[in-house]
Amino acid sequence: MGQIKKFFKRKNINISAKKYGIDAFSAMAQGLFASLLIGTIISAVGEQFKIELLVTIGNYAKMSTGAAMAISIGYALQCPPLPLFSLAAVGMAANEAGGAGGPLAVWIISIIAAELGKAISKETKIDILITPFITVTSGVLLSVFWAPTIGSAAETVGTAIMWATELQPFFMGILVSVLAGIALTLPISSAALCAGLGLTGLAGGAALAGCCAQMVGFAVLSFRENRWGGLFAQGLGTSMIQMGNIVRNPLIWLPAILTSAITGPVAACVFKIQMNGAAIASGMGTCGLVGQIGLYTGWVSDIAAGKKLAITTADWIGMLVVCFLLPGILTWLFGLFSEKSDGFEKMI
Repeated sequence: MGQIKKFFKRKNINISAKKYGIDAFSAMAQGLFASLLIGTIISAVGEQFKIELLVTIGNYAKMSTGAAMAISIGYALQCPPLPLFSLAAVGMAANEAGGAGGPLAVWIISIIAAELGKAISKETKIDILITPFITVTSGVLLSVFWAPTIGSAAETVGTAIMWATELQPFFMGILVSVLAGIALTLPISSAALCAGLGLTGLAGGAALAGCCAQMVGFAVLSFRENRWGGLFAQGLGTSMIQMGNIVRNPLIWLPAILTSAITGPVAACVFKIQMNGAAIASGMGTCGLVGQIGLYTGWVSDIAAGKKLAITTADWIGMLVVCFLLPGILTWLFGLFSEKSDGFEKMI
């Protein structure tokens, strides 16, 4: 056992929940953003303005999704160059074989292939052949035998959540919104979670509402301490920077959580907001306005598919109210009634 520990230490193989569940998962979300999400946005712009070149660029970006996710995971796990680059094939295989649950399959299989690649890296005199062979072969074989099952399981869970939200939009709107918002502020990736489960439709809209409640809510709550820099850093960046304050005083989280419990069912029941863009956008909130761009690309796709006649004024009002106005107003009001919510320190 001691020899194994020494070997793992020498190879920088750190088996831990943080490394795999936080670092790798969060990195995967960046890979998704840099491929599928940005490709969807570029394609939507091209289709909207009839610019064929942009559509082509966007399609190429979307085609690289699996490879981008896997390489991002390998980067988070600090893979040496050869196993890192070899993960491109692994990601493409896992994402394709995983179907709708491809991102979750890529996450699991890329971690295993990356660690095997790290373990064998520079252990032989023909490293240039052996390391890519082990990394690619192990990853693709796992993709062939495991990815369909992993993807199917993820799709089943995601479908169940979306079905339940359609059936009970009020209660599921609360549940999905609160959980997605909490995941966004915790040091894990709500975007990768939504992508892994393929969370779209009403459930995706509720998830977006919960994420916006956290980001805009914390930006408003801590405005006195962080002023405009903090407003933009949290409102357009991430509420995760408040985790230190939350650990010191968990009650400061309550206003944002209560707000998400309201905005979720408002999104699902009142405005019937559906995220029909890329599922990753459901977990992005107002970060770079990606969630709102996702809504817009979904509207455009629905119009192109004949599911929607046009983008209406009600669509824009729903986005504005659920994503910006309600989160800011409600969190501020809940903060006034929460005596223990005054626990913010200057972060920016």
